[in-house]
Amino acid sequence: SNDSGTSLGAATYVASKLGEKIKPMTHVYLGPSYTNDEIKIELNKIKVKYEYHEDIEEVASELLAKGQIIAWFQGAMEYGPRALGNRSILGNPTTKGVSDKINEIIKFRETWRPFCPSILPEYAKEILNTDHPALHMTLSFKVSDKWKSKISEAVHVDGTMRPQVVDPNTNPKFYKLLKLFNQKTEIPVLINTSLNRRGEPMVCSPKDALNMFYGSGLENLIMENYLIKK
Repeated sequence: SNDSGTSLGAATYVASKLGEKIKPMTHVYLGPSYTNDEIKIELNKIKVKYEYHEDIEEVASELLAKGQIIAWFQGAMEYGPRALGNRSILGNPTTKGVSDKINEIIKFRETWRPFCPSILPEYAKEILNTDHPALHMTLSFKVSDKWKSKISEAVHVDGTMRPQVVDPNTNPKFYKLLKLFNQKTEIPVLINTSLNRRGEPMVCSPKDALNMFYGSGLENLIMENYLIKK
């Protein structure tokens, strides 16, 4: 959570003291979701060209492997300040300059601002030097020397990253995308930043996503099983 975390933490502490059994939060996919049919209605409204792909993860992983940037919209929107694979802008961390490009022509924000990565859980300990849980991009870790140069676009200047270690049980579609990308590139990491422009809230609906897509330098938008290209 954001600054409201203090009050939420206090409420949780008091509830625990009063005997309530507090369960760990396993995911934050608590927002609205949209079907392919609902998305198609929005696409047809603005008469945009689109492609339907049954295996959209394969299509997305191929674009990312080639160094392209994609907007990735699927499932229920994330609750909170972090994009965790459902309303995300994704990039290849080995493509030189990709972070600057996202900042300059898509997010419209300062170029020094770093990006967080999403990581396959099978490689998390090797990359982060720890098996500490990191599901929500809220903790920073020192990146191992072996991986710093490999995924330099996802590593901050001080050698740290604030990762999401992707849980295949709570986000199987995003996990599959990462697996396919790793098979193509031998890189188990994607740059993952929120699907929004500077000063705007995270995209929620298909209409929001289309407005951002056509108002930024994004070239690929994937919504569920649809691919829209400029």
